[in-house]
Amino acid sequence: MLKDEIDQRVLEEAAYMIEHEATVRSTACVFQVSKSTVHKDMAERLSYLDGGLWQRVRHIMEKNMAERHIRGGMATCLKYRKREQEKA
Repeated sequence: MLKDEIDQRVLEEAAYMIEHEATVRSTACVFQVSKSTVHKDMAERLSYLDGGLWQRVRHIMEKNMAERHIRGGMATCLKYRKREQEKA
């Protein structure tokens, strides 16, 4: 029973990531699980359930990993802009 629930969650997470080109973090937030759980689900469990789906998710995860430094820089920039606006 529990295995079926986990398998269902993995497939739903994969569908969400593909539909929204979502990050592991945003997917974890939506499904109310940890980032580690989503990563394990996508990196390990999904390949056993659906190889084709796994390939699509892997592509999205690789893209997100390649872009994460850009998102981090943008977040830092917004943080300091907000601080400057609050001072003014």
